[in-house]
Amino acid sequence: METKKNIVVVDDNEDIVAIVKMILDGKGYDTDGAKSGRELFHLLEDKKPDLIILDIMMPQKNGLEVLAQLRDSPTTAKIPVILLTAKRGYNDIVDGYKVGADYYITKPFSSSQLINGIKFVLHERRIEQGEG
Repeated sequence: METKKNIVVVDDNEDIVAIVKMILDGKGYDTDGAKSGRELFHLLEDKKPDLIILDIMMPQKNGLEVLAQLRDSPTTAKIPVILLTAKRGYNDIVDGYKVGADYYITKPFSSSQLINGIKFVLHERRIEQGEG
């Protein structure tokens, strides 16, 4: 039996964390949530997730700064990161990829966008169909 992939969702909006976790739990992923970069790095002391879903607009340290810190550390540099953010401008997206994002999803998002992005990044084969 294949072990569940662990995904950490990082967003200062607890509702977004809850919604994303609900979608992912329903698809069989093991999820953890964090409200800040600091909380994420505390979580990373105990486990190495298969994927991090990261908001950009957060207080203290924004998601791009968190991503840069992840990429600078040998222990976290290879963890795939999906940016999930309301920042939808061309330059925002380019900046996200420049810092090291593996994928970029803008809010509002559908569950199929989220799941397909995860499957793409984790190299899982089956594509989810549907709206919502």
